[in-house]
Amino acid sequence: MLLAIDAGNTNVVFALMEGLQIRARWRIATDARRTADEYAVWLNQLLQIEGFAMADVDAVIIATVVPRALHNLTVLATKYFKADPLIAGAAGWDIVLDVEEPASVGADRVVNAIAAHALAQDDLIVIDFGTATTFDVVDYTGAYKGGIIAPGINLSLDALVAAAAKLPRIAIEAPASASVIGRTTESQMHIGVFWGYVAMIEGLVARMRSEIGRPTKVIATGGLAVLFDEHTNIFDIIASDLTIQGLAMIHQRSVQH
Repeated sequence: MLLAIDAGNTNVVFALMEGLQIRARWRIATDARRTADEYAVWLNQLLQIEGFAMADVDAVIIATVVPRALHNLTVLATKYFKADPLIAGAAGWDIVLDVEEPASVGADRVVNAIAAHALAQDDLIVIDFGTATTFDVVDYTGAYKGGIIAPGINLSLDALVAAAAKLPRIAIEAPASASVIGRTTESQMHIGVFWGYVAMIEGLVARMRSEIGRPTKVIATGGLAVLFDEHTNIFDIIASDLTIQGLAMIHQRSVQH
């Protein structure tokens, strides 16, 4: 089976894949100092809980936007899974990156573009809710055309609370009332953070669709996609495992070639 590893700025996601099917999935906070040995002890226990063993893994693929984490993840693959890991993007990509600086596009965004095009061969906007919220445009041929990077909602809230001493910490959730005129400090924060973020999403998608000039589907991924989907009709497809699915597809293509 394939161990797909998606190392983001906030979490590292590990998924045990059989073809394109996810058999098990785990996440751990990103820490570039975490050693291969620490990963191995943690993963070994979780594999056993799910009824698997480390010997069941015969291939590893890694995508990371945290360069310092790559070494220890590579050692994990070679030392504990006896596999030379496939590093997403290390040998280039098999899609067109039609932007001014192709080398600067994050691996996770390219992987998302590959998976999104496999889901729908249309003009697409892929929104990934992570540490940053990214909006990526993939045209009907599968080419990556560029996008937008915005602060993630948690990052925005952290900045607000850190800069304003009297504002309380609030949860990321929809306000209890449909009113957008808050009558307490906390309700006003909920409105500003949540509905302000929904308005940003809808506004940016509308501007992108206008610029693209053709019917465009919106695919959303990331932990908060489901929450926002309950309060906007902007998404056409929710694909919570888009990046992991994309990694499995890249691995399959590498084996076939």
